Amino acid sequence: MKEPLSLAHVAVLCAYAVGMAGGQILFKLAALDVALDQPVPGRLLALLQNGFFLAALAAYFALAIMWVWILSFTALSRAYPFVALAFAITPVAGAVLFAEPITARIMVGIAIILCGLLLVTT
Repeated sequence: MKEPLSLAHVAVLCAYAVGMAGGQILFKLAALDVALDQPVPGRLLALLQNGFFLAALAAYFALAIMWVWILSFTALSRAYPFVALAFAITPVAGAVLFAEPITARIMVGIAIILCGLLLVTT
């Protein structure tokens, strides 16, 4: 049986998931800033000038580098399940920051994700 992940590895993997969720928040902020009354080329140009969108791209670029670094010391099969944490963090952040609804089904789904992560990584 494989050794459990160290606390440092878990912390880095959780930070990665938080970063992924943060990128999604930045994309949402960019989407809220885009004028829907423009034609598609105008919307694309506006998006390329949107600070939130550019910040999200920069964050994802940095996270891609971080992911390669993580995989240099963690097996993919042990690391990848932590990506699912972003699926739990993002809806909660959406509720807090954008007043998006969190239904009971979403909460059950988040609980299942967290239980699955616990099963896969321990």
